[in-house]
Amino acid sequence: MNFGLYVIMTNPVLPYTKIAEICVKQKIRYLQLREKEFDDKNLLKIAREIKSITKGSETMFIVNDRVDICMLSDADGIHLGQEDISFNDARMILPKEKIIGLSTHNIEQAQSALELDPNYIGFGPIYSTPTKKKPDPVVGCKMLSKIMAISEIPVVAIGGIDESNLIDVLKTGAKNICMVRAFMNTMDLENKLIKIKMILGDIK
Repeated sequence: MNFGLYVIMTNPVLPYTKIAEICVKQKIRYLQLREKEFDDKNLLKIAREIKSITKGSETMFIVNDRVDICMLSDADGIHLGQEDISFNDARMILPKEKIIGLSTHNIEQAQSALELDPNYIGFGPIYSTPTKKKPDPVVGCKMLSKIMAISEIPVVAIGGIDESNLIDVLKTGAKNICMVRAFMNTMDLENKLIKIKMILGDIK
């Protein structure tokens, strides 16, 4: 089922708990914590605080990379990159109701990921982005269109997407969009979410 906006928390200007509260209020379906440089104690503390806010809401709380933090915080699921623990290993560890999403960065990775039947895949970067120290090659909208045509599960378009190019991304048929900097660098997150949801048609 398509869900519209996917919000990733990475070095935000607002507190994590405030972001979680806003996302719950705006019924954002997916909210991910992605902080690769935090120590384990701090990461778990933040994850538990976020989960205490999203619990019982329509917002699914996802932890990036860390299966252990996911379990200890009772997050709703995990998002795995190409260099993280494998999907099959994560599926063995996590309860069956936990969500697993996979990052993909080219056609071959996406096809392999789809064969595993995760809950969703991320595909990108669609455009150039500075949010990763070692960014993957830009895939562009044309390649995104190809993935949209073959995927029977939700595909999250990610990487360098903002208001200036969002319409071009939507023209590919993409229904699920992740915008990191546009949301993490603003103090007016709620109005920003509302504006983008209106553009997306508030897809559920």
